[in-house]
Amino acid sequence: MLNWHLETKELHLRYTWKIARNAADSKTNLFVRVVDGACQGLGEAAPNSRYHETPELLVQQFKSLVQNGLAQVNSMAAMQDFLKFYPVANALRFAIESAYVHLLCQQQNISVSQFLGLKFTAKVPTMYTLPIMAPGLISDFVQLNNLNRFQVLKIKVNQPDALALVQATAAVSRRPFVIDGNEAWENPEEVVAFMRQLKDLPVLFIEQPLPASKVEEYRYLKKNSPLPVFADESVTDKPDFLVLRDQFHGVNMKLMKAGGYINGLRILQETQKHGLQPMIGCMVESSLGIWSAMQLCAGIRYADLDGFLILKDEPLGLVREQDGELIF
Repeated sequence: MLNWHLETKELHLRYTWKIARNAADSKTNLFVRVVDGACQGLGEAAPNSRYHETPELLVQQFKSLVQNGLAQVNSMAAMQDFLKFYPVANALRFAIESAYVHLLCQQQNISVSQFLGLKFTAKVPTMYTLPIMAPGLISDFVQLNNLNRFQVLKIKVNQPDALALVQATAAVSRRPFVIDGNEAWENPEEVVAFMRQLKDLPVLFIEQPLPASKVEEYRYLKKNSPLPVFADESVTDKPDFLVLRDQFHGVNMKLMKAGGYINGLRILQETQKHGLQPMIGCMVESSLGIWSAMQLCAGIRYADLDGFLILKDEPLGLVREQDGELIF
């Protein structure tokens, strides 16, 4: 019988992490451990308030899973059935499924990429994301953090300062940019007007400028946008690709929202099947969550896996970054 454990950790950040809808100086993540004799597996949950996930909720849900027989699960198929029968927040589902996968891999002496039937990639180039700040602070921020070592920079923006934030970054970096709106706009025509002002800047694409609820507005935006538009908040564990393909040019898959390796891999495959560009992203996570996402990165052009780099004291040390690349 398996032994399951849960620990919460407050992860302090190196600077205030501000996006269009909120700001934080620390994050509380949960770490799941499953033990079977000499073997163990670890998984991480990064609760997302955008989807009403809180550490307290995930702790309650974990206790309920244990009471309902989590320790009796004895195969991957049984784990999938168990989590389907007892649904929990996607972040917790990923932590539990990934911990179990890691246990199985240790027992079988195989890598996670082998378990998933994927090629192994030892190095993953990652974007680095700038949080929202006063545009006048960006120059010092880029230089202080040596951000030009990354091949691509990602800029969090709000609607009022969006153009100034991008221009301030462009003034101190010649790297290509990704712009992340985090649902900051309401009007698609205003998004188009903003993007037209960027025509002389090396912008790769814009990510989720409108709320996910703006279904028809995203169809309009895709038809009229001068830049590719990627989905983030519009994609959780059960994305409707018949809708997404008419709204977006690409999809940012995050394992914490997909709810597990198996579903995350399915989302990536469906993304490509429907002619959309795949991207792998993250929340604010330790190197455990980042290490997990790296397992799926073979053949993926865009990876935004810098969540552990903003932690003041990263607790696990499973991944290191060198010259903008993540190394196992």
